Amino acid sequence: MQTFLIGYDLNKTGQDYADLIDAIKKLSSKWWHHLDSTWIIKSNSTAIAIRDILAAHIDDNDELLVVKLTGDGAWAGFNDKGTKWLITNLPTT
Repeated sequence: MQTFLIGYDLNKTGQDYADLIDAIKKLSSKWWHHLDSTWIIKSNSTAIAIRDILAAHIDDNDELLVVKLTGDGAWAGFNDKGTKWLITNLPTT
């Protein structure tokens, strides 16, 4: 499985995130969400395929980023559960 970072900005006032969040959770049972608009998931898919699935849940003026993670990461301030998930699931070089 590969690891992907998903980030988004829904720019319309009063935007409903529920459909997009449900779509992200359906992509993988292994997901991390400790920042407002940032997710990390494990998937056998590609960044383009993930983008295409999620793009159906955003408006034309919204922004969506899907990036395959390939190296080390660093973080601060997360609880033990969040940190453990990152250590276990982020790829290492």
